[in-house]
Amino acid sequence: MAENCIFCKIIKGEIGGNFIRRKKDYVAFKDINPKAPVHVLIVPVKHFASLENADDKDKLLLGDLMIAVRDIARKLKISESGYKIVINNGEDSGQLVFHMHIHLLGGWQKVSHWKV
Repeated sequence: MAENCIFCKIIKGEIGGNFIRRKKDYVAFKDINPKAPVHVLIVPVKHFASLENADDKDKLLLGDLMIAVRDIARKLKISESGYKIVINNGEDSGQLVFHMHIHLLGGWQKVSHWKV
């Protein structure tokens, strides 16, 4: 865990979070600045700044995070209508918190011109 990382502080309970799920290796909580009707962050407990900083030992963790996305989408009832996942990787991608995390976005009503 990194001392000044806001996500590490949320994971440790030093800062409140609206949790959807807590597991040994990851947590999921609602984004405080949502960009969609459903906007959840899935965050590994292990601190690494971005996907670029993951190492080969993180393969299982990264796979578990993808399964978590699927399961949380089902729990939140957005799996059938569709959802988007985003992993920003570095400053130029728009990453604001440098603790790797996955954005799960969904809950939009169907719009014929909307494409993912």
